[in-house]
Amino acid sequence: QVQLVESGGGLVQAGGSLRLSCAASGRTFSIYAMGWFRQAPGKEREFVAAISWSGGSTYYADSVKGRFTISEVNAKNTVYLQMNSLKPEDSAVYYCAAKRNYCSGSGCSAAISYDYWGQGAQVTVSS
Repeated sequence: QVQLVESGGGLVQAGGSLRLSCAASGRTFSIYAMGWFRQAPGKEREFVAAISWSGGSTYYADSVKGRFTISEVNAKNTVYLQMNSLKPEDSAVYYCAAKRNYCSGSGCSAAISYDYWGQGAQVTVSS
């Protein structure tokens, strides 16, 4: 099993920045890609960003491209989501997820394809 723990959420003004962290523990050798998703009240969970250990490729939702950056450190046991130029519409609970397969393109954006999930971190952007 793999455990994922997010941290770094909070309240920030529009235009500000936050960095989310996701620490993986347990059978981390079974992880081949990790991603971030978010869910706002009354909305479906949506893909934000992903990184695949296959060449370190990264993928982003169009809504965050150019503002958010996903990266990994510590031999892939920690994944960060750097969020800049935040907007009120970025407010949501952000979830870290990991999967047991490499992914590419749209294969990284399907929530159903992820095997492990964190508990979520609240991000609130005030206008």
